[in-house]
Amino acid sequence: MSYDWLDAYLLDKPGVTRDYKPEWEATRYFVGGKMLLMAGGDGRGTPIYTMKLEPAFGQFLRAQYPCAIIPGYHMNKLHWNSLYLTGEVPDAIVRDMADDAYRAVLMSLPKRVREGIGEIAQ
Repeated sequence: MSYDWLDAYLLDKPGVTRDYKPEWEATRYFVGGKMLLMAGGDGRGTPIYTMKLEPAFGQFLRAQYPCAIIPGYHMNKLHWNSLYLTGEVPDAIVRDMADDAYRAVLMSLPKRVREGIGEIAQ
């Protein structure tokens, strides 16, 4: 299981855009110009999704899935978490992670930017 559905799920959220950064060999997802998720690999080339989560939620998930969710690879270890695409983490939990990443980044944006994104959703 590789969570192939996640790309469409993220792009369906208001204001989410995607790009590819060749130097990192990574696909990145943004809202309001800030990254919420990066699909790439770890130092061994093993595929991972690295996403921004509220710290308490990230710590909880790391404790629940210690082999599948680790502190963010090459990212701030408090706010970023990396998910190995082994399928060990249920789809519903990955959906919750994506929702939390979106919400965390959206709420960090200035109010005027959030309001503009809200207009996209209408």
